[in-house]
Amino acid sequence: MIEIKTEMQPERAVLVGLVHQDQTEEKLNEYLDELAFLATTAGAKAVRSFYQKVSHPDARTYVRQGKLQEIKRYVDKYEIELVIIDDEITPSQQRNIEKELKTKVLDRSMLILDIFAQRARTVQAKNQVELAQMQYLLPRLRGMWQHLDRIKGGIGMRGAGEKEIETDKRIAQKRIALLKEKLKRIDKQNQTRRKQRSKMIRVALVGYTNVGKSTIMNLLSKSEVFAENKLFATLDTTVRKVVIGQVPMLLSDTVGFIRKLPHHLVESFKSTLDEVIESDVLLHVVDLSHPNFEDHIQVVNETLRDLNAREKPVIMVFNKMDLYRERYFDKYLKAELKEEIMADMKKKWIAKSQGRAVFISALHKEGIAELREMILAETAEKYRERFPYQVKTVYGNSK
Repeated sequence: MIEIKTEMQPERAVLVGLVHQDQTEEKLNEYLDELAFLATTAGAKAVRSFYQKVSHPDARTYVRQGKLQEIKRYVDKYEIELVIIDDEITPSQQRNIEKELKTKVLDRSMLILDIFAQRARTVQAKNQVELAQMQYLLPRLRGMWQHLDRIKGGIGMRGAGEKEIETDKRIAQKRIALLKEKLKRIDKQNQTRRKQRSKMIRVALVGYTNVGKSTIMNLLSKSEVFAENKLFATLDTTVRKVVIGQVPMLLSDTVGFIRKLPHHLVESFKSTLDEVIESDVLLHVVDLSHPNFEDHIQVVNETLRDLNAREKPVIMVFNKMDLYRERYFDKYLKAELKEEIMADMKKKWIAKSQGRAVFISALHKEGIAELREMILAETAEKYRERFPYQVKTVYGNSK
């Protein structure tokens, strides 16, 4: 007898965005590409994108009625299970869109929260994600009781929906308070651990999501930190002891940043990002092969500014040099011209980073020795200051 194995098919999703005065068509296309990658990471398959040019989002349905009907025709024809909006929408907008389309509607924030929920492994990460979800869902509880709204009058049924909503709100608020208390206790434990290693030199990897931080962590620490070509592969901060040039230090790998990161998620993960705040040196990892890597640099810098960590020494680590050459260099291009283009690009970013820039391919271990030397140059003096009796062992001190 032949055993037939069936796999769950991914939900088919339609993506929806807007072109407006603050968002060009080029920008929107980039955001929708990223949204499609987010959908894939969550387990869905983006089959089509819709967009509309407007001065501002429609207060009722995000897109105007004509575009909504166009989306509805497509959703009905191809039996689409999921519609994903590229921005955070209000609870009433979500209800109105779902009422028109008769299918599940998520916004970018909820999609990211879902990915975080899938990826959370430790108790801290699970609590952080649940807190963010509860804070996000609290104002949206009414939509979950729409089936009661359809009951018109009737003895014993008047106002039942409202009563259920109020009950759910109280439960949600209690859960939020409990999660905050749990996270405070975990944070106190983490603070105790950090105090115990406060004298150690601390280096933190930061960067946009999916730029290769975990792969670099594995190379520098000779450990096996989980690395995958998906967004938010790492949620929990991982700390490893590393020795470079006889200078011991703690290297931490942190959650990746992204545009339009939900506010509740940023708030919930601030304690995790204490590793960034309390570090001595930041390794800002950049995917040089990405067409919009400069925008990614800006997003990370803005997030660091929000964390009051922008003034720390930063080494710019331009990763994926192998992909950069593959994507931007034609095979017929002369070697001399390739070298010239590379030299100009490196010169530009070395100048922008005041000499703190290194170009590597973590996958092929290219430039790792240079990266180690640059980390050592940034940390050796700090090590001398904190451990003056051990300076003879530090690279660069021959006295």
